[in-house]
Parts: sequence; structure tokens; C-alpha cells
Amino acid sequence: MEANFQVKFMHMNHIGEIAALMVAFFWTITALSFESASNKVGSLAVNLIRLLLGFLFLTVFTYFYRGIAFPVDATLNQWVWLSLSGLIGFVLGDLCLFKSFTLIGSRLAMLIMTLVPPITAFLGFTLLGETLSLFNLLGMSLTFAGIFLAIFSRATATEKLKLNVPLKGFLLALGGAFGQALGLVLSKKGMGNYDPFAATQIRIITGIVGFAGIVILFNRAGQIKNAFMHKKGMTGIALGSFFGPFLGVSFSLLSIQHTETGIASTIMAIVPILIIAPSVLIFKQKVTIREIIGAVISVIGVALFFVK
Repeated sequence: MEANFQVKFMHMNHIGEIAALMVAFFWTITALSFESASNKVGSLAVNLIRLLLGFLFLTVFTYFYRGIAFPVDATLNQWVWLSLSGLIGFVLGDLCLFKSFTLIGSRLAMLIMTLVPPITAFLGFTLLGETLSLFNLLGMSLTFAGIFLAIFSRATATEKLKLNVPLKGFLLALGGAFGQALGLVLSKKGMGNYDPFAATQIRIITGIVGFAGIVILFNRAGQIKNAFMHKKGMTGIALGSFFGPFLGVSFSLLSIQHTETGIASTIMAIVPILIIAPSVLIFKQKVTIREIIGAVISVIGVALFFVK
């Protein structure tokens, strides 16, 4: 029965798009958790510890799910491309993104991360020969319009519709966008039909090695030790690790395995819309009509990706 369920699940229509939508929910929780943790213990500590925890979650899961704790069945080609993806996506991209959280906050950082879909689509076109249908392009445009409308509506009445943020924070978030986009494309190139959870393990292993090298190079071992002693900081890291490196990244690979990278990354880019709800419930912020309209437009854009 379990095997039949798995077969049926893997043959569901739009499994790639559904997985990408789940990633957006996971990454909303992750962004809020890691922003809080980064402000408490530093972005470098958050990056390394969340990968260690994410690898632990994945190892336990793959042991019961695949019967193999570690990705020893991956080919050399898969190890090479997925490792390169881990270095670019986890180390370079996420180091920039998490640092931008401390400078401009997760909301504005995730707004800039909406540049990931067009970057990914361009890279998918040039490196993988992928194409997008008319409905896909229309859905992408509507999703972008809804995201920008909702995020920019959070500005005060005297501010113009522009990113009035520190240049360093903007450039770091932009670096995060390029890292995530290239990481997705390289993951798809190297993963093939390989299990996405095991593929994430390979990427995380490379990420851990990369960040460990940075810690040693810049003598930041004390910062990592202090982070483990910070109760609230570790709570945020643990929560973000479960929904980020474990569920979020794994489902993002599942998504690009079953749909175009440009489509998957666009659906994942609705995180700035999803952040509105916890902002109201947790931080008691007010939602404007423009934000509601933006959310509706974005959802319509996502729905168009289900039209073939």
C-alpha cells in the first residue's frame, strides 16, 4: 500500500508546482526565524548551525524513507554538480542573504529575492534549453505584479515606490538572488532522477564544509560556540532549519525535478506575500487594500502555472 501511494503521489499532475507552493510556505517560516536568529547570534553562526541541523533531519528521514542514511548511491557526476550547487547556493548565496536580513530585514530582502525567477529562467534557457509557455509567462508577470504591489504598499505615504535601503544590504540580497538562481539550475543539471532529499544532503555536506572553512579562515569559532549557548537564537535556528534546509530545500529540488526551473522559482517567490499574514498575527501590523489586491493578483498568477 505504501509503495502504491508513493507511485500515485509521484505521478500527480503538477507535482512540481505543488511542491514549489509548499516551499513558499516553508520559506516564509524560515525567513522570519532566521532573521530573528541572525540578529541575536550573527549570520555566519546561523548559516553553519542550520546546515548541521538540516543534515541531521535529512539523515534520519532518508534512513527511514530510502533505507540509506547517506547519499552513497549518487554518481560522481551528481556529486560534482550538486556539490557545486551547494557551494554557490548555500555558501555564497545564503551567506549574502542572511547578512542582508540584519541590514534591511527579511521583508525587503525577500522582495529583492523576487529577482530569482527571471534570473533562473534566463539561466535555465541558456544552460538547460528550457522554454516557457504563454500561460507561464503571463503567470510570472502577474505574480511579479502582485508581489511588487503588495510589498511597495508597505511604504509610508511620503515615500516613493522605490527601494530606499542601504546599498550594502541591497547588494547582499542581490547576491543571494543570483546564488539561489544558479544553485537551482546547477541542482537540476546534476540531480536528474536522483532522490531530491538525498540530493539536498549532498548540497548540505558541501555547504557545511564551505562554512567550516570560513569559520577557520576568519577565526569565528568563538561566535559559533556562543550561538549554541543562546537559547532564543537556537530556537529560531532549529525552527528555520526544519522548514528550510530540510523541508524547503528538499521540496525545491522535488519541484525543479518535475517542472521548469523558471516556473518553480516564480511560485517560490510569493514568500513576500505570505509574510503579510504572520506580520498581522504576530507583529500586529495593519494590512492595506493594496496589499490585499496584490495578494489576489499574485495568487491568480500562481494559478496560471497550473494551466497547460
